[in-house]
Amino acid sequence: MSYLLWTNKSTRTLAQELGRQGYEVSHVTVARCLRAMGYSLQANVKTIEGTQHPDRDAQFRYLNEQVRRFVRSHDPVVSVDTKKKELVGTFDNRGRRWRPEGEPEAVFVHDFPGTGVGKAIPYGTYDVARDEAVVNVGMTHETAEFAVESIRRWWRLLGRKAYPHARRLLICADAGGSNGTRLRAWKVHLQALTDQLGIPVTVCPYPPGTSKWNKVEHRLFSFISINWRGRPLLSFEAVVNLIGGTTTKSGLKVKALLDPTEYEPGQKIADDQMRALKLKPHRFHGDWNYTLQPRTTQESRTVNPSSKSQSRL
Repeated sequence: MSYLLWTNKSTRTLAQELGRQGYEVSHVTVARCLRAMGYSLQANVKTIEGTQHPDRDAQFRYLNEQVRRFVRSHDPVVSVDTKKKELVGTFDNRGRRWRPEGEPEAVFVHDFPGTGVGKAIPYGTYDVARDEAVVNVGMTHETAEFAVESIRRWWRLLGRKAYPHARRLLICADAGGSNGTRLRAWKVHLQALTDQLGIPVTVCPYPPGTSKWNKVEHRLFSFISINWRGRPLLSFEAVVNLIGGTTTKSGLKVKALLDPTEYEPGQKIADDQMRALKLKPHRFHGDWNYTLQPRTTQESRTVNPSSKSQSRL
């Protein structure tokens, strides 16, 4: 096989290769010929999304209609997700910021986790109608229990004040991760939150492979990344402060707090816990869309998983 077909060549290397084949030409001429033939240096473009679920568009329409109904009745709608995990310490953080000329901030050459303080796991709960959010910064593991606790903290800090007469709650989430549609622990811990709130909680996920459309991504996380660009995340306190200081021209408000709870991954959920859920699948894609109804005190006592994070509302 020809190396030339499978190797990224510079114009100088191409000129040398042509010379070996008996064609004396300069690298300048090679570049000119390439441009004349319609070639240019180009990077890859992420446009191929792979196989799409046949009900992708239908789920988007269903989700959009649910959001409209909740907003129309002045009931809360939140978009949730986990932001990219960040190494905490003297590590490079992409982007640039204003500093005295010739005095860039020094960071480690290599991003070895062992040289840092730990790893920050920001989980955002974004209020779609009010353009405000709570970001719960975890320190251990991204689990379903952590995801539900993050929503619980949003309710305690913002939700119950903004919606004192709420009759229901809609959660828009990705189809995978710590709040995945097939994750048993997510549903069990969310049922415990539903029992505490005393109102039905509806979950409508984005279709598989469409997490980039999640509103928390482009209305919250993108601005957090802009706010801390070029700043090494030296400590967990710095992470919380930078997230909490994020604003936009549209009026975004963010509360951030640290969650030092030790969350255990791989929690096993028994079949009897699943049967005890007051979960009603929707007619359209009940495997994706469902509503949890609050249980009585007696019902919740018998089946709730032991949890370190079920703080008092």
